[in-house]
Amino acid sequence: MSGTTAQDLPRPGPSTRVVLHDLAVRPDGDEWIVGRMATRTFVAMPAAGARAVELLRDGLSVDRTARTLRDETGEDFDITDFVGDLAALGFVARIGDRPLPDPDPPRASLPWLRPRHVRFALHPVLPVLVGALLVAAVGVLVRRPDLVPGYRDLLWSPHGSLVLVTGAAAGWTLLLAHELAHLVTARAAGVPGRMRLGTRLQFLVMQTDISGIELAPRRHRMTAYLAGIALNLSVASVLVLLLAVTDPASTEHRLLAAGLLLALMPLPFQCMVFTRTDLYFVLQDLTGCRDLYGDGLAYARYVFRRLVRLPRSGRDGGARDGGVRDGGAGDPSTGLPPNERRAVRVYSVVLVTGTAACLAFMAAVTLPVDIALLAGAVRGLGPEHGRRATSTPWRSWSSWAGSTCCGWSPGGATAATAATAATAATAATAAAAATAATAGTAQPPGRAPGRGAGNRPNG
Repeated sequence: MSGTTAQDLPRPGPSTRVVLHDLAVRPDGDEWIVGRMATRTFVAMPAAGARAVELLRDGLSVDRTARTLRDETGEDFDITDFVGDLAALGFVARIGDRPLPDPDPPRASLPWLRPRHVRFALHPVLPVLVGALLVAAVGVLVRRPDLVPGYRDLLWSPHGSLVLVTGAAAGWTLLLAHELAHLVTARAAGVPGRMRLGTRLQFLVMQTDISGIELAPRRHRMTAYLAGIALNLSVASVLVLLLAVTDPASTEHRLLAAGLLLALMPLPFQCMVFTRTDLYFVLQDLTGCRDLYGDGLAYARYVFRRLVRLPRSGRDGGARDGGVRDGGAGDPSTGLPPNERRAVRVYSVVLVTGTAACLAFMAAVTLPVDIALLAGAVRGLGPEHGRRATSTPWRSWSSWAGSTCCGWSPGGATAATAATAATAATAATAAAAATAATAGTAQPPGRAPGRGAGNRPNG
């Protein structure tokens, strides 16, 4: 019901009964998460709001719901406005005898994949198996440090075209598998999920929207958030074990070493939580925040306004509710619970410093490297290209790959830029390294009965 507000909808009378869509509800600390999986719309409510939803769903009229809440809590709630807010969120199927318009739900990726097909993804034994595989691989690396990969392992062949093709195929295959891991675990929990392309700062990313996982138990949520990282680590562990039993001089060994590096390269980028990576959602869940990124960004903007514009004096209207009047906007974190407030303020520092460092690295290192690579590629198209390319293949490829690895560091080249500089080693690998899979987008805020202010969106 995009663009619909409570004012656009029919207003229920005291004796009106409301029919709700299929809604899921779960407790979350002092609040309750209420959502509709079909439209992937979710909102946090106080206990009274969740109780009102339960009463309306049981068929009580608007007036009787209000009286029941008053008897149970001793407070008066405006259920008429509450129903309007629920309808604006798309939670209401019918008000009285009048059905409400219901838009088509967002299309899910792989709609034929049912939860029963992938229930194994949430089995508690699976993380144990992944951990055992990882321990075995680490043990092999401790005994055989020569198997630790380096960037030169990407250059498994003296034929540049072959390295590019195999690197692109392996990089995109791993990237797709990473996102499928998120989708499969979410689908096992009953969440539709959708894979798509997006951006994070200067990075082109593939991301999986698993909005709705908020309603699952914490173990299932964590499994869905960490599924991509677990898959990369599992692939890398298997490759380490295979490397240990293959001849170091063989082509198979070199291919396995290149695959190992490709599997590990995206993982450091998961630490860039200021770009809402997989680990960001783990952090948000552990801190109990509803929208860590959005609240952190709002607080950072508030601090910036205070720095560039001096707080007004007392005669101009001093601080209220812990905030400083600054263009009418006070500290947005004061309305958060204490534990969320602390997490948001710390995260805002990480958000600002990480973003600044990432963009500065791009301007100081990545762009000059990309320009140099592109210029070199253009010059390589000249008449002397063939003779130079066959004279020192390994030397030129080593320098080439070393420059590209710098571009894959935090603040590195976007995948689009790397693809444009087609002569940079494994452009698709750069895309895989730059990709940070996300898990869920913010949903429209709702309003709890009698509380006035909107609830924060769920990330």
